[in-house]
Amino acid sequence: MGIVEEAHNVKVLGSGEKAIILGHGFGTDQSVWKHLVPHLVDEYRVVLYDNMGAGPTNPDYFDFERYSSLEGYAYDLLAILEELQLHSCIFVGHSLSSMTGAIASILRPDLFDKLIMISASPRFINTDDYYGGFEKEDIDQLCNAIEENYKSWITGFAPLVVGGDMDSVAVQEFSRTLFNMRPDIALSVFRTIFTFDLRHFLSRVTVPCHIIQSTKDLAIPVTVSEYLHRNLGGKSVVEVIPTEGHLPQLSAPDITVPVILRHIRNDIADE
Repeated sequence: MGIVEEAHNVKVLGSGEKAIILGHGFGTDQSVWKHLVPHLVDEYRVVLYDNMGAGPTNPDYFDFERYSSLEGYAYDLLAILEELQLHSCIFVGHSLSSMTGAIASILRPDLFDKLIMISASPRFINTDDYYGGFEKEDIDQLCNAIEENYKSWITGFAPLVVGGDMDSVAVQEFSRTLFNMRPDIALSVFRTIFTFDLRHFLSRVTVPCHIIQSTKDLAIPVTVSEYLHRNLGGKSVVEVIPTEGHLPQLSAPDITVPVILRHIRNDIADE
């Protein structure tokens, strides 16, 4: 195993010719794909990895400057592909990783057959001409809450994001992976995600993009998926699914997994 693979806990499952890379979002790790992976391994070569800063990674490797923008995560993704000697893949990214995949595809479009974006947003903060779902003051308050009492913040944040109460298995799972992050790293990643503005990148994304969005997602209004569709530089398609929450692959796998599989197997039709 190479240095990059070891640092990101890379796992390669299955032996199909086509490679599928699974990238997780904030507060989770590669375990968030546990409902999807069994449906892929017989047909594809499946690559799982942890973003730097996720609970299972070594916190000593987390470079606060490198990961103050999504380019750091995009370079990590490209390094993983290089170390595994993968020359093409389908990239399935959730939340943070959906936009990481977009940036990586701008840098190396030849490596990506398509991007499947789940709960994706190029910007979370509202502007005069854009509705991302949050005011800057909302983000400041959330950051302050993380700083003051991380564990207490999780008990309030996890049910809101997942869409359920603390008795929900999905909420408990998200809470577990959030707890596994070091609080100062969680704050840094949270701040990076909720203050980035990647709208100016979108026209440079030429790889086909399949956008999957929950009907009700506290973090991302449905209008954001439509904004992505209008502004991406290549072919794109949006599917809004009848789920609630920001992690539908974890909270509603019976609905979400078949949709992801369909988008993996079917390309966007030529108009």
